[in-house]
Amino acid sequence: MRLLIDHMGVPPFVKLPEAAVCVAALLRLASLPNVAVKATAVPGFASDTYPFASTHHLLRQVFDAFGTERMFWGTDIARLNVSWLECVDLFVTELDWLQGANLDAMMGGALRDWIGWT
Repeated sequence: MRLLIDHMGVPPFVKLPEAAVCVAALLRLASLPNVAVKATAVPGFASDTYPFASTHHLLRQVFDAFGTERMFWGTDIARLNVSWLECVDLFVTELDWLQGANLDAMMGGALRDWIGWT
């Protein structure tokens, strides 16, 4: 069975630094090949405004642990007080380590493969 964890394991309304504790718990699941993670609602737990630099190191930790095939972008825009464009741009323009095929995978390709929509 495949499991997909939303919001990088951070509950609603939890902000940094408490959110980092949740992400640390999530990272312990990275060794399980049937567990993947959606990086949704990330601006919601940031301690700053766009470009949400306070979250960049957490995103990188999750990416390094889960890899291209098991980490997926998402917005959860309905519960955020930021624009959809800011949610997209966080990943597309602000994370200099996320480019090319890795960016394409993060922004939809890997999720499509994970849930079998190919």
